[in-house]
This record gives sequence, structure tokens and C-alpha cells, in this order.
Amino acid sequence: METHTAHRNPTSVVGRSSFRLRSPSLNSLRLRRIFDIFDKNHDNIISEDELEQALGLLGLQADLSDLKSMVHPYVQPGNHGLRYEDFEALHRSLDNVFFGAVDGDGDDESDLSEAFKVFDEDGDGYISARELQIVLAKLGLQEGREIGSVEMMISSVDQNQDGRVDFFEFKNMMRSVSVPMY
Repeated sequence: METHTAHRNPTSVVGRSSFRLRSPSLNSLRLRRIFDIFDKNHDNIISEDELEQALGLLGLQADLSDLKSMVHPYVQPGNHGLRYEDFEALHRSLDNVFFGAVDGDGDDESDLSEAFKVFDEDGDGYISARELQIVLAKLGLQEGREIGSVEMMISSVDQNQDGRVDFFEFKNMMRSVSVPMY
């Protein structure tokens, strides 16, 4: 029987602003969602301004000239920004710089734990409706505007009906995600 310990040191995640899912299908789905969120005008291109705005909303302030110099090598001639394929190449490059090359044999439990920590803002071992709403709002997702909708999201995953999502429930939800193939 699997158990979950809800205690952890809230300061242990300080300074960690990113996580990587080693499951290629989940990582691809997550990256596509991020691209679509950053692409505010829905032209299938993320401009440098859109990228700067999105990073700012996430609390990641970037100097526009630094951002341009980092993004420019990935922008195809004739384009005014990053297409999804360019964004994916930039992500892959940054992923390799910060995490090393992906070897395909990842520790899924560790990846899911890192993903869980993104939502568990207060570090108490649970994702509350309010915490989920905060993260959805940071990402500019419409689903996060109404607390009632967020509470419904929580209840759809909350197996023990305590009004919040623990790591075990989160893990079950993430492992049941089906990713459509295009």
C-alpha cells in the first residue's frame, strides 16, 4: 500500500523555478499549452513582446535586449517571433543547458513531485482551490477566474473528499492524462 507524507520543508523549494517532466508526451503537451498561453494574439507566433509579458506575469523579469539576444537565433528568417517549432528548439536548448541531456530513463515520481510543488504554493503537501486559482491566474488561464470552477476542478480529482488535492491524488490524475497524437 502506498502512503504519502504530507510534511516537507517549505524552504526546500526556494530558488527552484522550473521543473521538467521526462515523459515525452506530457512534456510536449505542457510545452504546447505554454506556447498557446504565451501567444496572446493567437497568430501561432510568440513575439519578443509577448514572451516578455508572459515572463513578467510569472514574476520572471527579463531585460528586453537580453531576451532578444537569447531568442533571435531561434527566429526563422522572415518571421517576427517564435513559431511552435522554434519555441520547442529554444526550450530543448535551455533544458539541456540547465538539466543536461534527457536520457529517457527518468524518475517519474521525482518529476511529478516537482510539478506538484509548482501548485502547492504554501508547501503544506496539499493543493487547495485557492492555490490552484493563483497558479491558473499567473498563467493567464480563464479557468482560474471563478473560484467555483476551480473548486470543481479540485473535487474532480479529490478522491478522499477533503476539499484539496494531496500528492497521491495528483499523481493518479497526472498518470491518467491521455495525450492526443497529432
